[in-house]
Amino acid sequence: MVTGVFDAAVIGAGAAGMMAAAQAGQRGLRVVLLDHAEKLGEKIRISGGGRCNFTNIGTTPANFFSQNPNFCRSALAAYTPRDFIGLVERHGISWHEKHRGQLFCDDSSESIIAMLRRECDAGKVAWRMACTIKSLTRQADDFRLDTSQGEIRARQVVLATGGMAIPQLGATDFALGMARQFGLKVVEPRPALVPLTFDAQQWAPFGLLSGIALEAAVRCGSGKSRTEFLEDLLFTHRGLSGPAILQISSYWNPGEAIMLDLAPGKRLGDEWVAGKSGNRQALVSVLAALWSRRLAEQWLASEPGQDGTALGAMRLADMPDKTLRGLAERIHNWTLHPTGTAGYKKAEVMRGGVDTRGIDQKTMQTKSVPGLYFVGEALDVTGWLGGYNFQWAWASGAACGRSLHKAA
Repeated sequence: MVTGVFDAAVIGAGAAGMMAAAQAGQRGLRVVLLDHAEKLGEKIRISGGGRCNFTNIGTTPANFFSQNPNFCRSALAAYTPRDFIGLVERHGISWHEKHRGQLFCDDSSESIIAMLRRECDAGKVAWRMACTIKSLTRQADDFRLDTSQGEIRARQVVLATGGMAIPQLGATDFALGMARQFGLKVVEPRPALVPLTFDAQQWAPFGLLSGIALEAAVRCGSGKSRTEFLEDLLFTHRGLSGPAILQISSYWNPGEAIMLDLAPGKRLGDEWVAGKSGNRQALVSVLAALWSRRLAEQWLASEPGQDGTALGAMRLADMPDKTLRGLAERIHNWTLHPTGTAGYKKAEVMRGGVDTRGIDQKTMQTKSVPGLYFVGEALDVTGWLGGYNFQWAWASGAACGRSLHKAA
């Protein structure tokens, strides 16, 4: 039984889906928004520690990773962080800048969800929740959706179901499956913005440092592909996490090494050699002035001693210049080989997705299937940590919603 005929059906009531639906609905289109979840906007709800890091005022195309890096330019230029801030302020939502351009709600993420719901309602968007899509087919000039709430027909369909990160909140590979069904290419998906893990036996000594955080520079790749971030990192039982590691994880490929500078901005070798004369401090105390003492002790425990004396107990004044410079070099260039990631359960987003070379960058419509659109995380556009992925959701959703059209 056909339960509705619409100009557009938007599958996925997350950030990008609600934005697309609201934009289209407010332009007079008949829009239906479907989602398999019972609760609206779960990923929005948990983001930013419950306060929703809803954008970053410094957003540029350089803050995104993709095999087609220029694809995001048009949408980001057409719908900027200032545009979304204006929407937030029109709804009376107070916000603050927390760190490096990251904007958060003063109160709760719920205010962003409620705002998007009101925007959809202003466009008279029809809701179908919880609604499972059994099949999506194209017949003649429209699409037919066989759903748990009956058949829906629509001239256009928007896939806004996101990626596979955080499956415990209902994330699936539905959009990727639909892309393949309609003959679109998919860039291999992988967890991104995710902790890195290491061989359990090799990591055991550092696993004892779980909970310790410090600022570090972390990099991977070389030449033009070299990428580096300066952020906090966090030791965990299984490996490393924290903003620095989450950032680099989007660029790290299996089998590659990562390099860490645990004293960024310093030249420890030169400082120690120049200042060692008469310095009776134990080396462990010197390092404890940089890091926590636990980290200093564990680091030095893995270093070779001299004449049976533990390295940490030696006074700085008694250390050979060569030994000090060698220690400093290892601190500034700690090379590690991750064995993998903590997986989609711990990832904030998915890297990869629908190949954007088959998508129109101004409208988000597929080039090979008229009327079929993809937005948000489902596309091969992955933002940095810090509000960038939400800005991509708003921008791609707006581009799509503005390009959808009424049935003739």
